[in-house]
Amino acid sequence: MQKISLVLFDMHDVLCRFDQAKRLEDLARISGKPADEIFAAIWGAGFEAEADAGKLDRVAYLKGFGERLGYPITLDEWVANRKLAMVPMPEVLAIMAALKSRVKVAVLTNNHTLVREHLNVLFPELFALCGDHAYVSAQFGVAKPNPEVYLRCVAAAGGRPEETLFIDDSKANVDGAVAAGLAGYLFTDAAALRVALRDFGLICKSASDRDPGVAS
Repeated sequence: MQKISLVLFDMHDVLCRFDQAKRLEDLARISGKPADEIFAAIWGAGFEAEADAGKLDRVAYLKGFGERLGYPITLDEWVANRKLAMVPMPEVLAIMAALKSRVKVAVLTNNHTLVREHLNVLFPELFALCGDHAYVSAQFGVAKPNPEVYLRCVAAAGGRPEETLFIDDSKANVDGAVAAGLAGYLFTDAAALRVALRDFGLICKSASDRDPGVAS
């Protein structure tokens, strides 16, 4: 059985559900601009992808976001809006909490550094579990699925690629991790994840199969 000493989680749609529609609805409210136009100007035009790859510092990011939004959004407004889109997934967070007593746990998400800097507000449940071990692609200057981002992240977390399991809901991102030498798992739901983690010897089956108890 492959030895795993670090479990690296994606964030969106693994540890929290990303509610893009709710975020766009709020941005439309504060800017007066239609949601579809906002999406096209920010996400469709590749602005967020640039930010994920670390090409924009916090000042340039907020300024560019506001210009595309047609409204000079403040940092507080951005944080409040970003938080609206993040709906915690308690069952997966419980699995992460259980794993912590056996292996290192960390997060790698394609996001700007502002997400990392304000994670305690945006996602306090996750911040309580991993704190500074929640990493964003922008801090490494490259985004998933580029294999280099996984290597840089694993090094920052104090792990080794061959002893790291990466969990993501995107096949392309999992494939990128595997290309970097990590073990990869394509996430679908908490129940299937528990089975996979048992196969890696990281958790044991509980009587009800609902409690992700840590293996002894």
